[in-house]
Amino acid sequence: MSRIVPVDEARPLDLEQQKKRAKELRRALARNDADAVRRFRALHPKSEGLTDVQVVQRLAKVSEAQLVIARELGLPSWPRLRTHIARHAAARAEVAAGARLLDGGVPTTHVRCGTDIREGLQRAGLVGTFVEISDPYCQGPVPREGDLLRIRAQFIAEAYGVPLDEATADLALAERDLEATMRQERVVLWFEHDSFDQLILARILAYYGRHGVPRRLELVHADRFPAVDRFHGLGELSAAALRMLWEDRVPVAPELIALGSRVWNALREPTPIALHAAALSSDALPQMGAAVLRHLQELPWRGDGLSLTQRLTLQVVADQPSSAEKVFVRLTMEREPLVHLGDTMFWVILRDLLRARPAPLTMAAAEGKHPWHKGGLSLTPAGQRVLSGDLDWLDCAPPERWVGGERIAPGAPN
Repeated sequence: MSRIVPVDEARPLDLEQQKKRAKELRRALARNDADAVRRFRALHPKSEGLTDVQVVQRLAKVSEAQLVIARELGLPSWPRLRTHIARHAAARAEVAAGARLLDGGVPTTHVRCGTDIREGLQRAGLVGTFVEISDPYCQGPVPREGDLLRIRAQFIAEAYGVPLDEATADLALAERDLEATMRQERVVLWFEHDSFDQLILARILAYYGRHGVPRRLELVHADRFPAVDRFHGLGELSAAALRMLWEDRVPVAPELIALGSRVWNALREPTPIALHAAALSSDALPQMGAAVLRHLQELPWRGDGLSLTQRLTLQVVADQPSSAEKVFVRLTMEREPLVHLGDTMFWVILRDLLRARPAPLTMAAAEGKHPWHKGGLSLTPAGQRVLSGDLDWLDCAPPERWVGGERIAPGAPN
């Protein structure tokens, strides 16, 4: 099996190459190249209020072009770009040489909403206990009343095809593991910026808010990585990048515990009012607020009754009918503003669109281990009417679904 190259290793930055790019950009601006002017206008703060001629006259310098190059790569300045390149090279060298242990001196538990970085952490020199807390609260019921573990296990079993006893056992194990972190000297939370991660993070923070915070609670949080055009998550990154992120971890402040508690409690309410308010008061971690606002876009929209993901899916199919897996890729890479769905979670959404009456989509039969991946999707006349606003999705008898603590029933007002 070929090795998947992490995104930061696929195009590691070289300082001399970036210097060359900056000189080329300066020369292009000096000759009034339209693309160079556009790049300066988009990223250089001194270009604001200037005419194109003034941009060329005043900013055609190597130092100014270096700033644009740095910002295109996701860093605020050229000195920060130089520092990043040096740190990344040093981390890669340390990993290649057999990284020294970074967490060996203090008993440490690393908490993550999946297993995608477990091996990467070990290669990076992080050998503490690894705990997975991965119930996808961004999908399915999270009601205020009732036995939440039982409700979530039932949803996971029905939605994702996991045996009920297995889903129940996995959630119970996660609960025991989370409780055990209370006795650890240091707990490090590894999370990114999407609603899948952020709602799990909110739940963990709310747990600590109720039961007490571990002696040392720290957070590794990432919403981007330099030179990665469309950052999807920590699982894309190399051991060297994870080593760098470890060095950038921060203590979890009381304000963040309070924010997580507000978000988690509001998520379980039967109306979105409190959750929206929590998102707008997320100064302690703005990425959590952004993720919550994206989560709220899964509620039915006025005019068509669709969630944002449902609407984007129908639009992708309308533009180019193709297999479900290709629709998922285009949705993820081109349309989704904050990627949070795996393919199994996408299938839950797609299945609802196929089961409605009238259904907005049809799928051609396919064979294989995962036949729905290959099934060809096409928009139906009902789908065209839903997209145009002539037919409300909630009038199509869709299956019941939940957004946090809010139940969405067929025919519900939107």
